[in-house]
Amino acid sequence: MMSETMLHHKINNLSTIDDESWYKATWAHRAWFSAGCATVLISLAKSMLIIAAGEPAGAWTWLQLTLAAVLGYLLADLGSGIYHWAVDNYGSAETPVFGSQIESFRAHHQHPSAITKCDTAGILYTLAGVVTVAVLPINVVSSDPIFLGFVGVFAGCGMFSLKFHAWAHTPRRKLPLVVAALQDAGIILRLSHHTAHHRPPYNSNYCTVSGICNRVLDEGKVLVAMEVALFRVIGVRPRSWAEPNSEWTPRTRD
Repeated sequence: MMSETMLHHKINNLSTIDDESWYKATWAHRAWFSAGCATVLISLAKSMLIIAAGEPAGAWTWLQLTLAAVLGYLLADLGSGIYHWAVDNYGSAETPVFGSQIESFRAHHQHPSAITKCDTAGILYTLAGVVTVAVLPINVVSSDPIFLGFVGVFAGCGMFSLKFHAWAHTPRRKLPLVVAALQDAGIILRLSHHTAHHRPPYNSNYCTVSGICNRVLDEGKVLVAMEVALFRVIGVRPRSWAEPNSEWTPRTRD
C-alpha cells in the first residue's frame, strides 16, 4: 500500500491531479473506516441500551445525555481547530508520526478542491484508525451511558471532521440535500465560514467540524497566545508569522 506521504507528494504534480485512480480508497482504507464507524456506533448503541435496560429514564438522565453530546460535539470542533493549527504551522513532512498529516495539509492548501474528489474512506481512514484503537477499549470497560454518549459523539464528530471539511469545499449543487441543510443550520462546516482560512495570512478559521469554536480561538487570541508561548519557550516561529510562500499557497489550477 502506498504511504500517505507518497500520496500527497503526488498531488503536487499537476499531471496526476486528473488521474481518477489517485482518489480511490484502498481495501485497507475501507477496513479502517468501517472499524471506526462501528466503534462509534457501539458507543452510542451501548449508551442507549444501558439506559433502556435500567429504570425508566427521567428528565435529568436525558438532560445529562444531551449535555454530554453537545459537549462532545463542541470539543471535537475545538480539537479539530487546535490540531489543524498545529499541523499548518509547525513541523514538516519529515516530522516523526505527524509528518504525513503535515504534508497532507500542505498539499490541501495548494490544491483545496482536490479533497472533494477523494473517496470518504481515503480521507478518514487515519482518524478512523485512531478512533478504533482509542475508543474500542472504552466501549468494553465502561458502563456509564452518559460517558459513552459523550465519547460516541466526540469520536464520531472528530472522525468525520475531514469529511465535513471536504463538503465545505464542495460546490453546493453537488452536496446531498441533508448536508446542505446541516451547513445552512451551522451544524457542520460551510464554505462561507471556512473561506477565510484559505486567504492570506492563513491564520484563522481552523476548526473543521462546525467552526463554532473559531470564535473562541480567533477572537480570544488563544492560538496567538500559544504561538507566542511556544516561541518564547522553544524559539520556533509558526508559519503564519511569515509571508506565505509557494509551499502553502494555492496553485492557479484550483
